[in-house]
Amino acid sequence: MNPDTSNRIQSLEQTLTTIEKVMDLDEMDARARELEQQAADPSLWDDPEHAQSVTTELSSVQARVRRVRSLRQRIDDLPVMYELAAEEGDYTLAEDELADLTTAVETLEVTTMLSGEYDQREAVVNIRSGAGGVDAADWAEMLMRMYIRWAEKNGHKVDVYDISYAEEAGIKSATFVVHGEYMYGQLSVEQGAHRLVRISPFDNQGRRQTSFAEVEVLPVVEKTDHIDIPDSEIRIDVYRSSGPGGQSVNTTDSAVRITHEPTGIVVTCQNEKSQIQNKASAMNVLQSKLLERKRQEEKAELDALGAGGNASWGNQMRSYVLHPYQMVKDLRTNYEVGDPQKVLDGDIDGFLESGIRWRSTESA
Repeated sequence: MNPDTSNRIQSLEQTLTTIEKVMDLDEMDARARELEQQAADPSLWDDPEHAQSVTTELSSVQARVRRVRSLRQRIDDLPVMYELAAEEGDYTLAEDELADLTTAVETLEVTTMLSGEYDQREAVVNIRSGAGGVDAADWAEMLMRMYIRWAEKNGHKVDVYDISYAEEAGIKSATFVVHGEYMYGQLSVEQGAHRLVRISPFDNQGRRQTSFAEVEVLPVVEKTDHIDIPDSEIRIDVYRSSGPGGQSVNTTDSAVRITHEPTGIVVTCQNEKSQIQNKASAMNVLQSKLLERKRQEEKAELDALGAGGNASWGNQMRSYVLHPYQMVKDLRTNYEVGDPQKVLDGDIDGFLESGIRWRSTESA
């Protein structure tokens, strides 16, 4: 084994050791045993909600412990793989394993930085078109596609709650939920104004256009959050769901718009088949927005959870340039990629990782 390979393996071992200390595997093992005892209690399912919470946490803790110990075993096996490779004169499998392990450990290292109060939760994503007219509406739809593609590639289910279509093309706004652990922690670094520069497909003179869209990411509210919303504070309007061009989605007034009168927050949902389901989904989003507001007030930080900015010049956090050159650059971390189409097709892991590392450094 050459010195460079030996150093790479040693560096991996040291990084994983640090991760193990941060995660505290002994404490996680103790927590797993405690949860196993609760899960074995026949009376657990007398309270289905509590039972679901216990089994979900148990599964999560066990999976995280297995993941770390599997990586440790694979790193321990690497020297043997290189010895066998030297005997056979072919290092392909060993090099592939080292590369895979490097990626896996780096990804796990980023996950350990997600220690915020809500980081482990699922995410509600709101996208709104900003300055730029029809191009901005088209850009908002492109961003929605990007995040949904990313979620699908990583095996995360997405539920679209509401889409408000623009008249000519694209969308005015959209709300969707990305399911899975740590979705809020990962996607929250996407909050802010996203700027697109390209030759406008809507300009018959083929001029360059700059357009903006705003991304807001909220944690999904859980029952333990105690966000009470008195009926007297909300106004509920129902209307007929519609798709692009005003085409009817169904023939009943099943879409729901909820206005929280004390704050002026408005939430809509039209993806479900019944008015009751749409109301429940809209209430969940409203609770997420009020949870954000509550945290902002408690910490006196206007941008603690929500994006809180406006989608226009001077506020962008990332630029996507398709003309006169090709580049996507995060203006906070300086991380950049020279293939915008790949990014727009959902390959945003590099931006998420650099954003999480940047946020961790900023808050240290």
